[in-house]
Amino acid sequence: MTPPFTPRPSQQNILRYTGGRLGIAAVPGAGKTHILSALAAQIIHDNQLQDGQEVLIVTLVNSAVDNFEARIKGFFENPVQALYKYRVRTLHGLAHDIVREKPASVGLENQFSIIDEREAEFIRRESVNAWLAAHPDFLDDYLDPALDVSKRDWVRRQHLPNLVDSLALAFIRSSKDRLLTPDSLRAKLDTSFAPLPLAELGWSIYADYQRALAYRGAVDFDDLIRLALTLLQNDEEYLERLRFRYPFILEDEAQDSSATQQKILGLLSGEGGNWVRVGDPNQAIFETFTTADPDLLREFIRINPNADMPESGRSQPAVIALANHLIDWVMTAHPDPNARTALSLPHIEPVPAGYEPVNPPDNPEGIKFISKKFTPEDELEAVVKSVKGHLDLFADSPHEEKPTIAVLVPRNQRGVEVVESLRKRGVEAIELISSTANTRAAAGSLNYLLSYLADPQSSRKLSKAYEVFRRDWRTGMSLREQGSKQSPTDEDNANNEEVASKTLATI
Repeated sequence: MTPPFTPRPSQQNILRYTGGRLGIAAVPGAGKTHILSALAAQIIHDNQLQDGQEVLIVTLVNSAVDNFEARIKGFFENPVQALYKYRVRTLHGLAHDIVREKPASVGLENQFSIIDEREAEFIRRESVNAWLAAHPDFLDDYLDPALDVSKRDWVRRQHLPNLVDSLALAFIRSSKDRLLTPDSLRAKLDTSFAPLPLAELGWSIYADYQRALAYRGAVDFDDLIRLALTLLQNDEEYLERLRFRYPFILEDEAQDSSATQQKILGLLSGEGGNWVRVGDPNQAIFETFTTADPDLLREFIRINPNADMPESGRSQPAVIALANHLIDWVMTAHPDPNARTALSLPHIEPVPAGYEPVNPPDNPEGIKFISKKFTPEDELEAVVKSVKGHLDLFADSPHEEKPTIAVLVPRNQRGVEVVESLRKRGVEAIELISSTANTRAAAGSLNYLLSYLADPQSSRKLSKAYEVFRRDWRTGMSLREQGSKQSPTDEDNANNEEVASKTLATI
């Protein structure tokens, strides 16, 4: 196979892979998706698959699935050559495939449903509110004794429900990642040598939450991962069938895998099997609010054959130097020794001469640091004002001479806020976040309508469906405004495929 691009030196090294385990530390802009697509195409082209076998590509978010599909097909003159030779799945999508094939083995009905993040939050909130109502004074010992009565009441009303909900979410996710059911967790708490009041809080809400799921005949996304691992651990014959089906596993964004997710892929690949893991441990964005742990990838790289992909064409040399300096400073001079493992090698290198893309020319003056501390609202206003002011300078310039300004955001919802603020100032933005405003509006409306169709006896879901149907008439909101009001979270977008599967299966 002749690739439709010229692989950089580090990419050429990856394409020499013939089998076994391989851990790859790749910097931002190293071409992770492209090289994994090329590797999958190479495996298919070299006839390394038997009938009934596929290359399994596992990625983090649903938006990357289509990207992989298009790239792999692009390596073949006739896409039919790759037909049924590869499968691209998110981790949750893969877990859903595994559980859906044998649901009874993990105690589920054949027509079990999967609740999305909105429904999960609603159920969890009900459990939190019920717990708070039953224990009105439980957390008084954790409040600052200097607070006066009115301030204490204000904290209870305004902050305590959100705080307890946040604790419950972390507790439930951590428990499921450790394969702890409410029953098994109860047994551990009963043998504890000391009282653990916060653990009791978490257990009580967890148990109530799981009862609510069981009543609905449903599971959440964390349950899918937990049950998939349980099934693979307990059904050797099924595991062997899946190992034959997927003789090669290529994992993208591996820095954002949790221990349970890693165990699933480890079982599927088998001891010494064909498993390539690519990721950047220095940009584990999901570590903050999920059970993801980039140290798992670092350890995998350390104990297995490994390679680096350090070349990136995204940035000018001054930016690369700054990023490398930060890596060195964190590893050697951070004032908190415990934080010195937060970043790791490799350093970022510019793309060598003769390869694409070419790094931007060096311009250290183009890097600006602002030391002012902003609130989220102030930051949004400052960014939007800066973009508008810069564009106004080129208002009379020919279209081809007008600059392109990119605004990077940490999460999908923040991107929505930036786009809406720009549009209010008359700046039309191109959305490259997980979804566009119109898509969010349509998806949000369809989600409510399909949820009702899946459960037509639910008066609450009927009410929501009617609200969607009459929203324009009732409020005069535009479709774009609807999208901004009901835009999905990052994890919602990461799991659109599973939500669709749930709805279709239930109907």
